[in-house]
Amino acid sequence: MQHCSSLYRYQRRATRVVHVGNVVIGGDHPVRVQSMITCDTMDTAASIQQTMDLVAVGCEIVRITAPTVKDAANLQHIVAGLRARGCDVPIVADIHFKPDAAMEAAKWVEKVRINPGNYADSKKFAVKEYTDDQYAAELERIRERFSPLVKFCQEHGRALRIGTNHGSLSDRIMNRYGDTPLGMVESALEFARIAREHGYHNFVFSMKSSNPKVMIEAYRLLVARLDEEDGRVLSAQHSVLSGAAPSQLSTEHCGLSTSSWAYPIHLGVTEAGDGEDGRIKSAIGIGSLLNDGIGDTIRVSLTEDSVHEIPVAKALANVRQAFSLSWTASGEPEPPVSFDPFSYRRRVTSRIEVPHAVPAEAGQAGSLSHIGGEEVPRVAIPQAKFNQIAHKVKSLGDFQPDFICEKSGVVEVDPRDERAITELNAADEPHLVTVRDCVQMPVIAAFRLLAARLSATHPILLKDTLSPSTDAARPFLDTLLESSVNLGSLLCDGIGDAILVQGEEAPGQSLRLSFNILQAAGARIFKTDYVACPSCGRTLFDLQSTTAKIKASTLHLKGVKIAIMGCIVNGPGEMADADFGYVGGAPGKVNLYVGKQAVKFNIPEGEAVERLKDLIREHGKWVEPPIAAAV
Repeated sequence: MQHCSSLYRYQRRATRVVHVGNVVIGGDHPVRVQSMITCDTMDTAASIQQTMDLVAVGCEIVRITAPTVKDAANLQHIVAGLRARGCDVPIVADIHFKPDAAMEAAKWVEKVRINPGNYADSKKFAVKEYTDDQYAAELERIRERFSPLVKFCQEHGRALRIGTNHGSLSDRIMNRYGDTPLGMVESALEFARIAREHGYHNFVFSMKSSNPKVMIEAYRLLVARLDEEDGRVLSAQHSVLSGAAPSQLSTEHCGLSTSSWAYPIHLGVTEAGDGEDGRIKSAIGIGSLLNDGIGDTIRVSLTEDSVHEIPVAKALANVRQAFSLSWTASGEPEPPVSFDPFSYRRRVTSRIEVPHAVPAEAGQAGSLSHIGGEEVPRVAIPQAKFNQIAHKVKSLGDFQPDFICEKSGVVEVDPRDERAITELNAADEPHLVTVRDCVQMPVIAAFRLLAARLSATHPILLKDTLSPSTDAARPFLDTLLESSVNLGSLLCDGIGDAILVQGEEAPGQSLRLSFNILQAAGARIFKTDYVACPSCGRTLFDLQSTTAKIKASTLHLKGVKIAIMGCIVNGPGEMADADFGYVGGAPGKVNLYVGKQAVKFNIPEGEAVERLKDLIREHGKWVEPPIAAAV
């Protein structure tokens, strides 16, 4: 099973095309950028203005929530207002729970997004064993609920997104497949099969999660399963046509046929959060898949005004251009990669010792940094950068470097150099190894090749770039995205025992970026972790201000994971691996969760942050914030 033709050479996945109004997704068309407005759908004027604002900054497709039939009906007025203003951007209705709302919305918009986890299923976290007959009966019930929408979209030229969210898998899927990427994929495929039974193909898939590792695995598994379905289709067609002469075989059966399962893919990390953390997490998930050739439209989900998502999404869509050049070695077979693309496991290495960047005080432990083995990935810094911050390094707190490159004994190689790799693999002792600067290979391909050829005894130092930019005016966003895509992708592949950010000149900023990438990739948790959804018309409180209040009160709780959700659509599920959750339950009311279990209900919003702190205390995870030093 594989999800792309090569993990060393970039090749964009070939897909069908899907028409969303005047925008075409997939095929040879550019990666499309989209977003979602945040206001109440019943506020027609605000919905029109927010849509126009998004279009003005380059958004190509705009999504609007339709939580009720009444909201869905108002899409008529929103779309009419946009068209009257000369704006022809395609509108997508976002549907959860309400098939009737989907049917109404489809009358007025170019595309409808449905969530298989809650379109025809309820979610009560019920535990039940389904027999095959019971499961088949459930699928028949779903077919009855979903088929009318499919037929309407087919007759009226509407597109669909079958959008699975990790946080809202149905009880039926959870009981059979668990809270897994496989469950996400099977949930989507059940709905896709119904669409195909009706001869309807104008749809895209998505597999969203707030955890980049889960998101990457789910999309890879989806594409691999789609390829398997294509294999079965082609095999059946070949059997039917096996009696025909070769000249009678239509080109339709070579590559993409009319029955192909190669549907376009919508990429996104849901509930990515805000600020630098949200951008890094989005870059890791989206960028990793674009690097594998997967992805035809993207949405960056930030807990900020939607217009701020577009520059990030546009930059990520362009990052893929850097992958067009890759390692080529004529006639040489590609080595098997060192990792399983569908199941995270960190590359096993030996543990080595190097001098710590900041020597311990006399009589104290900590003069050595340990790299590899079961140690968390370490952060490196070049000597020249360390010299710039040596006078204040102990005041950097959590952002202190672990070791200095030049003092670590790191060995730099070209991963294509057979002789150098052979010598390292014959060495009696493990060495810290990295790719030499200026090697003419994309970063991800270079380190994948190094990990594949290098003996597992040697730990690897990852670099964000092999050719640091000399452009002093380069925007920090470009550096942040490049570093996050390259380092984060490799960490999610299980490769890397230490990291070095070379793309950012400022030492303090490069260290902060290093640690934030490790946190976002789930490789090294050094601060409070937040899962915060983007705002939309379903949101029951101001997400931006509430997130800021919660962070101000809890930012010192290292290792605690807090989910901040505007409504219950994804709340309980996305909080499955969070310690605590703050979820909008009704206007002005908040429910508090421990894990995915609601424990406090209908708390007035003005009291909810303090009650969250009390809940954290009750479960023994609260510590008092450090007292700020007097100035």
